[in-house]
Amino acid sequence: MPSIDEIAPDVFRISLYAPEINLQFNHFLVRDDEPLLFHTGPRSAFRVLYEQVGRILDPARIRWIGFSHFETDECGALNEWLAVAPSAEPICGLIGAAVNLNDFSDRAPRILQPDETIQTGAHRYRFVPTPHVPHGWDAGVLFEETWRTLFCSDLFHQWGEREALTGCDLTSRVREALEQSEAGPFANYVPYTHNTGRVLEGLAELKPQTLAIMHGSSFEGDGATALRSLAAVMQQVLGPERQATELLSPGVGARSLSPSPAAR
Repeated sequence: MPSIDEIAPDVFRISLYAPEINLQFNHFLVRDDEPLLFHTGPRSAFRVLYEQVGRILDPARIRWIGFSHFETDECGALNEWLAVAPSAEPICGLIGAAVNLNDFSDRAPRILQPDETIQTGAHRYRFVPTPHVPHGWDAGVLFEETWRTLFCSDLFHQWGEREALTGCDLTSRVREALEQSEAGPFANYVPYTHNTGRVLEGLAELKPQTLAIMHGSSFEGDGATALRSLAAVMQQVLGPERQATELLSPGVGARSLSPSPAAR
């Protein structure tokens, strides 16, 4: 069953759990003068999500629709939402518009420049480009400056059906999720580049107090420390030292040609 929880002032987490893949898909609705929806979900989930949004506010009032990067769970139902919300505008960066939304979206997107803000009423959102973090050239996140909520997309990915909000350290959950993913058919879904650490440090410097996370529990507390811990975990699991170790390991060629036991 869908669940709704207010994880920060006026920020509602609407969670849909897919037991067949043991993964939560979380969507965030901001109740304000100009409501904002972050993550549209895929087209197949539109009707369910529409009904849940309707428990909080009239879906036709949605003014802004945001997401991190072009993927079905992030923005697959964008046009369905535009059809029911006549004043809604998608928001994204220049790359997102140029390579995806200018063609995909039924309504022209509002292109946000780096660090540009939009005011929804009591809340102000800053657009922060994060190319290839978590993935996608077009990736970017929104940071709510009033209550310091960071919309993280796939960062801090956790498997399972998790509590809506936690203050506990997420490091072990995130490490487990990354290592399991790397051992299966979806390996390399999170790239690691020479810019990954720099991008995560930039997000840490925003000092968020709430992390609104797409898959798994959201987090409240010292968001800067959490983001720096995430950077360390990603470096250890995905970084060049780990890659070099695997290349030097005996039998690596055989492993690369057949699924690991965890993936079978």
